[in-house]
Amino acid sequence: MMEYTVRKAEADDLGRIEEIYAYARAFMAENGNPTQWGKSHPPREQVVRDIREGNLYVITENGIIHGVFYFFIGDDPTYAEIDGAWHWDSPYGTIHRIAGDGSGGILSTAVAFAKQHIGHLRIDTHEDNKVMQRAVAKQGFQRCGIIYLADGSARIAFDLVIKSGGEVK
Repeated sequence: MMEYTVRKAEADDLGRIEEIYAYARAFMAENGNPTQWGKSHPPREQVVRDIREGNLYVITENGIIHGVFYFFIGDDPTYAEIDGAWHWDSPYGTIHRIAGDGSGGILSTAVAFAKQHIGHLRIDTHEDNKVMQRAVAKQGFQRCGIIYLADGSARIAFDLVIKSGGEVK
């Protein structure tokens, strides 16, 4: 496996980040999930805002960006209501808009990074995104229920709770 490092995204990374998101959209469409991100998600303005606010991270090896993800610690309005139940009601970090260039290991790297900062993580994905559902389960996330985005579309929500010794609750 590659030796990745994680750092905050910078404005100069925007072109490469957009390439990775385009690759991810094509990958999702080819794997039965053409609608989650459609042809333009996330929009450039959102990526620029995420960079400016310091919540977008890139995953690199030898200076080459292979992945990107949004990470934020604090309440995510999307997760305020759930048809189901979270496994834990503690402060949490959220991973959104994660994508890679096909190199592999992007989700595990992002999760390992996030776990260094907080012991409770949340993530969600589209019901058609079977690849991501398997990947988050492999990382130890447990399905909690269904959440709804601002536009009303449903997403399967997962959380991961880490005990103080590092193992999953």
